[in-house]
Amino acid sequence: MTALEPRDADVSPHAVDAPVVAESEGLLGRTYRALSIGIVSVVFLIAFEATAVGTAMPVAARELHGIPLYAFAFSAYFTTSLFAMVLSGQWADRRGPLAPLATGISAFGVGLLLSGTAGGMWMFIAGRAVQGLGGGLVIVALYVVVSRAYPERIRPAIMAAFAASWVVPSVVGPLAAGSVTEHLGWRWVFVGIPVLVVFPLALALPAIRRMASGPADPSASVEPYDRRRIGLALGISVGAGLLQYAGQERNWFALVPAAAGVALLVPAVRGLLPAGTGRAARGLPSVVLLRGIAAGSFIAAESFVPLMLVTQRGLSPTMAGLSLAAGGGTWALGSYVQARPRLEPYRERLMVGGMVLVVAAIAGAPSVLIASVPVWTVAVAWAVGCFGMGMVIASTSVLLLKLSAPEEAGANSAALQISDGLSNVLLLAVGGAAFAALGGGAVGAAHEAVEAGASGAHPGAFAVVFLPMAGVALVGAWVAGRVRVKS
Repeated sequence: MTALEPRDADVSPHAVDAPVVAESEGLLGRTYRALSIGIVSVVFLIAFEATAVGTAMPVAARELHGIPLYAFAFSAYFTTSLFAMVLSGQWADRRGPLAPLATGISAFGVGLLLSGTAGGMWMFIAGRAVQGLGGGLVIVALYVVVSRAYPERIRPAIMAAFAASWVVPSVVGPLAAGSVTEHLGWRWVFVGIPVLVVFPLALALPAIRRMASGPADPSASVEPYDRRRIGLALGISVGAGLLQYAGQERNWFALVPAAAGVALLVPAVRGLLPAGTGRAARGLPSVVLLRGIAAGSFIAAESFVPLMLVTQRGLSPTMAGLSLAAGGGTWALGSYVQARPRLEPYRERLMVGGMVLVVAAIAGAPSVLIASVPVWTVAVAWAVGCFGMGMVIASTSVLLLKLSAPEEAGANSAALQISDGLSNVLLLAVGGAAFAALGGGAVGAAHEAVEAGASGAHPGAFAVVFLPMAGVALVGAWVAGRVRVKS
């Protein structure tokens, strides 16, 4: 079985206590209200943390005398979350999403506390690693909750709500974190969030226990955990970490960890992603591949936007960050558009169009390297690109659940998130290496030149990041045309 059976299209088999009226209810109807508010609140807090930590991280690394280990504070989260995604998928498919979700939120909070109270950089990094384990468990478990608790007709709406929950954090998060860091200290950015998790937990967990707990098929015997997949998950985490380390070193000795990382990654990727993903086979493989292409190309390019505006056009870090703020709103708008029921027959076209907008945004952003181009061009381009991303990312989530049997939702959701996360680190590594090769390491000197009234140096270092990523996104537009299986 590769899709939900017709009888499952309107009422989840796990919502045994839901009244019949649930068939016509929306997200905030009586049946789904507590669950919807609870899980969207969880996503909101994760989004706020993600946008706030980047602001506090430089200050934390400086005070902990850990500037040389700065990148590991990010990679530690990523590498452990990859492993946790696979574990969460198996755990949720066999036992239900309640336990991995509760465990993940708890680990996320413990990791924040460890980082916020760290006396040294390595303890700070350890906290980020624990936080990554929690984040990986949570994101996959949430997908399984959506698959089990919500009928297919309103899944696009909950995905749109997830996207909308990033709007306020994307605008307020950096400003709030900067203010807290300046007046109270960077530690409060980390230790303040765990307290806020109590409310969504209290609201969502009882609803999840009632509507989405237990194995996908309660009458079937519970299968043992697939140790091979867990081993592959460990391999993909370690392999990604080795590649990140090698990318930072950029010397001949780095070839050793790079080769070891590739040796671990290749079999792990082949084993954890659906067969045919690499060749963009129609249906689920193309959905998973598109998620990675879209997320990786866009995030890799976005990471260099503030740096480009600060060093090449002389903007302050705050103004450079705010140039991307409108993207949170347009991303949510794109997610809202794809959730309209009357547009469901045209989902594939929406995804192709969304990727074309992403290509235009990534290719258009480096135009500000030309002094006569106004800096607000980036804000407009990125708002357009985020609108496209909102349609694409939410649609990949909707299609994945539609193409997954209930007992496969966890494993397939893990594959989607692995494609997303792994492409981020690989394309960032490629972009970072190209950036350094064309003089990106000297952007500080370029910034000084701009402040002195001279033209910014090394604009090619930025162009060599954005233009290849636009090419990757263009491949994604082709893949988007293959997400539906031909009848």
